[in-house]
Amino acid sequence: MKKEDYDLNNDGVLDAEERAIMLEDKRRSMEDADAKRDAQRQMAWFSLTGMLVFPFGVILTEYLNLPNASTLLSSMSNIYYVSIAAIVAAYYGFSNMGGNK
Repeated sequence: MKKEDYDLNNDGVLDAEERAIMLEDKRRSMEDADAKRDAQRQMAWFSLTGMLVFPFGVILTEYLNLPNASTLLSSMSNIYYVSIAAIVAAYYGFSNMGGNK
């Protein structure tokens, strides 16, 4: 927002109260952007961890003599990896686009 947007009484000068409102708005915008980046980063790391742990789930079900479970996990792996890759690609893509501004 522009400085003029914070001039509540339209006198062309930002009073102390208007300046405080402007600073609070900017502070909240920065906190929101930071929280969004943190959430996206956590989601990407969680997804990457899941990609690494998923094969061990198949191995574990075989070890526990659960052949149906390992077959089901194996059949789900195609869609799982594509979905997780899309999440991670979107994170890195949007992070890169945001860094170019």
